[in-house]
Amino acid sequence: MAYQTFRQEYLQVPPVTRAYTTACVLTTAAVQLELITPFQLYFNPELIFKHFQIWRLITNYLFFGPVGFNFLFNMIFLYRYCRMLEEGSFRGRTADFVFMFLFGGLLMTLFGLFVNLVFLGQAFTIMLVYVWSRRNPYVRMNFFGLLIFQAPFLPWVLMGFSLLLGNSIIVDLLGIAVGHIYFFLEDVFPNQPGGGRLLRTPSVLKAIFDTPEEDPNYNPLPEERPGGFAWGEGQRLGG
Repeated sequence: MAYQTFRQEYLQVPPVTRAYTTACVLTTAAVQLELITPFQLYFNPELIFKHFQIWRLITNYLFFGPVGFNFLFNMIFLYRYCRMLEEGSFRGRTADFVFMFLFGGLLMTLFGLFVNLVFLGQAFTIMLVYVWSRRNPYVRMNFFGLLIFQAPFLPWVLMGFSLLLGNSIIVDLLGIAVGHIYFFLEDVFPNQPGGGRLLRTPSVLKAIFDTPEEDPNYNPLPEERPGGFAWGEGQRLGG
């Protein structure tokens, strides 16, 4: 019975969120079981381009460190905001969501050539949080019950939290920068005088990921009700 319930809940998670979070959890489990080591996963341009270890372009986004507070914190944020994006502004637009992943990953990898970062998964999570927060500007957030603010401030609050924990804020700044570039090109520039859409999802992605009809029985997770965790819990102003 428990297995059936878990399986049902697992299959209710939208496909991109399900695939990415599962890959992250399985990668961490493989490291914990010593089947692989982080040295086989990290971002190293020399090993990628000179020794053709191409898998590092992907695996550096899948490892968030050993199981602990930092890993759980990142997984919760990754799952929640990735899912809310996929079920919210990307509802019925799986190909566009995959394209955002590819665009953000490519841009982040290019920036990664110039900064000393070996794993980019946390920065990618911040990118997702940034895009969600800018598309939901009127949602009020409650961070650990200590701060109440509107959603667009969430990435900056997370950066301050990282600073308090003694972590480098380069990761957060990278995620914010890439998220802002995507948001500007996708949401802002097309609506400006003389602007237009510079980001267009390739037709091959639409053919692979977009289905002609949606499941009428699908029950999405509302963006205005992120969940039962104290950090990141939000409600719309005036509601």
